Amino acid sequence: MVRKVIFSVALASLLLGTAACNTVKGAGRDIESVGKAGSDAIHN
Repeated sequence: MVRKVIFSVALASLLLGTAACNTVKGAGRDIESVGKAGSDAIHN
């Protein structure tokens, strides 16, 4: 019983960590895209 609880908590933590990592990567790409668009607007 204790093993199942520990396994469930570990699995939930892993899934939440993966989702958060993907969110941060997406935000980084969005920020990079905005920076590039701003740079292109200034240089054109």
